[in-house]
This record gives sequence, structure tokens and C-alpha cells, in this order.
Amino acid sequence: MAAKVPFWRAASVSLLILAVLLMAWEYAVLPRAGGGAAVDPEYAALLGQAAAQGGTTPMPGPSAIWKRLVELLSDPFYVRGTNDQGIGVQIAYSLLRVGAGFALAAIVAIPLGFLIGMSPLLNAALNPFIQVLRPVSPLAWMPLALYTIKDSAISSIFVIFICSIWPMLLNTAFGVASVRREWLNVARTLEAGTWKTAIRVILPAAAPTIVTGMRISIGIAWLVIVAAEMLVGGTGIGYWVWNQWNNLSIADIVIAILMIGVVGLLLDRALGLVAHAVAWRE
Repeated sequence: MAAKVPFWRAASVSLLILAVLLMAWEYAVLPRAGGGAAVDPEYAALLGQAAAQGGTTPMPGPSAIWKRLVELLSDPFYVRGTNDQGIGVQIAYSLLRVGAGFALAAIVAIPLGFLIGMSPLLNAALNPFIQVLRPVSPLAWMPLALYTIKDSAISSIFVIFICSIWPMLLNTAFGVASVRREWLNVARTLEAGTWKTAIRVILPAAAPTIVTGMRISIGIAWLVIVAAEMLVGGTGIGYWVWNQWNNLSIADIVIAILMIGVVGLLLDRALGLVAHAVAWRE
């Protein structure tokens, strides 16, 4: 096993790498003298006047992004209209959709995973359906969801449900099926019923694997909601990114990317703590 690296050493190297990257970025976006290279007309039409200048770049540096970040976070929850809401409001809408879809997926996937893991017959019967549906991109379901549900917000929740269910289902089934036979034999010897065996023996043994599936699902769900909101519009961090692109607010897009990463990290760490809490050691 590799030796554990002290936190302060790892943090120092991380900060050094970050500083180098930020300085290189700041230097790279400095205006250059001269007329610059010719700009493709279609690209100029897409980006507008900023691209047509040719000799400068529309990409902001870290200092400009930092100023814009401070401005956005000074009032993140303002609402001045349908298309003018703070970044905190947009993230909250996305989290609500992810939470709803993720919770529905857990309600379906975990009990069904238990049944699949405990029944070889059910496992063999449902496996073809799972293997056919699992590789389908969640966004491929969006047109069908919009057509049948006729509500963009609920359709986004449905897409999160679809993308979240498979990791939880498969990990739950695997965890349940992998419970040691001797533990089940002891429960049978003690004449514990099926329900009591499932709750007192199988669930604690399979809990780390189940939470791992939930951890994978929440990462996928947060990734997919951004793309889904770009398609359906309205509210959410994905829609906010697309709206800022339409306004050519590159700094806002970079900030949104940063916020998406930070929220994803926090969601993963939260479930990581749950995984640590339910982990067991022999």
C-alpha cells in the first residue's frame, strides 16, 4: 500500500499548479498588437463583434472572471423576471429537479434491485430489458417525455429518473446477490423470516454497494440535468449557460462551469460520507 501523503503537502502542490495555470491563462488572453489573423465570416457571425475584431480575444482572464464572480455572488437569489434570475436561483431549480428524479429512481431501483438480487429467476428474466435500456442516452428520452408529459420541468425530472435508476439498480442487485452464503445460512438456522433476513442481514451487508450506486447516479444526474435544461429552457443552470452564450457572456459561462463542478463535488462528497458511515470492516 502506498504511503499516505500529508494533506498540507498535497494542498501546497495543488495551489502551486492552480497559480501556474491562472498566470498562464491571464497571459494568454492579453490583447496582442497588430491586426491579427483573418476571422472566418461564419464564426464572426456566430460570435458577433467580439470575433470580428480579430486582433483581440473575447475570452476573459481570471481577474475579469473573479470580478464577475464577486458581482454574481453578491446577490445570487434575485428575481427580476423570467429570464433574469440570479445564479443561486438557477442552481436551486436544477437541484430540485435532480433531487426529485434521484429520489424517484431510488424508490424504484433499490426495492427492485433487492428482488433481482434475491431471485436468480427474476434476474435472468429482467436482465435483457435492463441491458437494452441501460445504454440509451437519457437525452434520447427527452422528445418522448415532452410529447407525452407536455411539461418541460417534469420531463427533465423524468430524464433524471431514467439516468439515475440503472447504477442504483445494478449495484443493489449485485450487492444483494454477493451477500455471503454463511450469513444467510445462519439467519435460516435462527429461523429468521424473509423480511427479517432482508432487513437485518442483507441490507447492512449490501449497503456499501447500494450507496456506491447512488453515488454514481447522483454524478450522472447532475451531469445530465445541465444538458436537459439547455434543451427545454426556462430555468436551471443549464438554461443559464445557454442564455449566457446567446448573450456572449463568456465570463458567466466560465463561472457557471465552475459552479457546476463545485456543486457536483459537494453532492459526491455528501454521498461519500454516507458510504463511509455504512461501510463495515470484518
